[in-house]
Amino acid sequence: MSAQQWERDGHSVIRLGDETAVVVPLAEYRRLKALEEIATAEEIDEAEDAAVMAEYREWDAAGRPGALTHEQAMAQLLIES
Repeated sequence: MSAQQWERDGHSVIRLGDETAVVVPLAEYRRLKALEEIATAEEIDEAEDAAVMAEYREWDAAGRPGALTHEQAMAQLLIES
């Protein structure tokens, strides 16, 4: 398995298999962890919702790679249940 690397928003991004990670300075990581610790449950939910929407917009702008048709999705759901 080989790793891919590129830049995004001033940070290095790496992809290894199905996982993608952003390399951030340790100070930035600590700041994010501190914010997470003092945020309310509602603020964390809002941040998670915003992250999901950002990921969706990126996926949509990339042409929805790997997207399934409705028929394919239903077939997978019915097989799994």
